[in-house]
Amino acid sequence: SRTVIKYKELNSHFLGEVIRNFREVHLGFAVDTERGLMVPTIFDASRKTIEEISKESKNLAEQCQKGTINPDNLTGASFTITNLGTLGIEHFTPVLNPPQTGILGVNTIIYQLKKVNENIVNYPAMGLSLTFDHRAIDGAPAARFLAELKKNLEAPSRLLLDL
Repeated sequence: SRTVIKYKELNSHFLGEVIRNFREVHLGFAVDTERGLMVPTIFDASRKTIEEISKESKNLAEQCQKGTINPDNLTGASFTITNLGTLGIEHFTPVLNPPQTGILGVNTIIYQLKKVNENIVNYPAMGLSLTFDHRAIDGAPAARFLAELKKNLEAPSRLLLDL
């Protein structure tokens, strides 16, 4: 949410002729249930700590699993995250939830090789898949979002500076 808020085109709804930008990130996240996919919303996620987001997401996911979630908590997301990495999926294309303009897919961690100085090292890499509505955001700003998100995930202490 700390990265999304800096990219207003991804934190918006495309409503035909109008793009509605949100001041805060209302973060939807996909939850697999026996009744099918549900996407609860963490409202004002961009104002919350990582601990608050973690606690709220666990609570909302549990409510989805039990079938006790308030329907008001299943609407209003401005951006969504979906994770198939837990199922070992290396690459996938998340499906956009209109009228949202962006959805981030989290892929599984795989090990890759890279050259560091003169040595080849094996490191864990997690792929990210961004689907976005090209009517609301161009590819270059979407790529800049992914680049900044990558930096933030690799050095989470950077995000603490934004609190």
